[in-house]
Amino acid sequence: MKLLGLTLFFMFANQLSVQAHLTITYDEKPLISINRQSFFTSVLGNDTFDYELYKQFENKLEKMAYKEPVNAKINNQNEIIQGETGTILNRKKLNEQFHAYYFGKGPATIELPIYLINPKVDSELLANIRTNLIGQYITYYNSYNKERSHNIFLAAQAINNHVVFPNEEFSFNQVVGKRTKEKGYMPAPEIVRGEMIEGIGGGICQVSSTLYNAVDHAGVQIVKRYSHSKRVPYVPLGRDATVSWYGPDFAFKNIYNQPILIRAFAQHGRMIIKVFSSDDIDIQTSEDS
Repeated sequence: MKLLGLTLFFMFANQLSVQAHLTITYDEKPLISINRQSFFTSVLGNDTFDYELYKQFENKLEKMAYKEPVNAKINNQNEIIQGETGTILNRKKLNEQFHAYYFGKGPATIELPIYLINPKVDSELLANIRTNLIGQYITYYNSYNKERSHNIFLAAQAINNHVVFPNEEFSFNQVVGKRTKEKGYMPAPEIVRGEMIEGIGGGICQVSSTLYNAVDHAGVQIVKRYSHSKRVPYVPLGRDATVSWYGPDFAFKNIYNQPILIRAFAQHGRMIIKVFSSDDIDIQTSEDS
């Protein structure tokens, strides 16, 4: 019976019921049309309101309403690109409007009620925290190794423009995400238990190691950092930070009074990471170079 009910009320505007219906619109364009009978369930021969059907209807609308906000960013020309506002369903208002229709008479139209979600990082914030270089580091790689270079580029893109707020912790694995073929990562050499093997995403430890040195120079608090089981050629001994999705992570905490901005670039055999903040930051840089 529930499947039948779902079939009835998840209909688009060109399939309107001849009965008194409720039309949900967004930007004045119809999304869904339903009628009161769509929420009936027969119990002992009596039609009763099925709350579970309504919750499924509400969840469907929530998916339609949701739009993730997009943070502002800085492009390769050092220009700030505006962020985008997101949206989420206003369930309280939807419930009020639905009940008014359900217990009323005749058809009705509801403009999908939403809340606006501002991006966490807007252009004003970026403009403020890109002025003061507080840490940087550069490493080098063989650009002729196309697969490894590609992986380094993808991981650098993933952390580029990331903003870490005061008292917030940055996790490399969480920000970069799982390294998979579906995300474009390729098989390349990586160190596992002291041996060089081929693995999806091989090479990204150069990104995490470069980041470690850049933020360490900026004086943040290192929370997690593990060395490889074998020495790597791109940083001095003991200055590497190995990462693995099912294993070690690199993490640090912003202990300052201002957000910090990570800028990461991988091109022409150079992995460059710069760390910026505002001029108002209470900075104490590391003496370790």
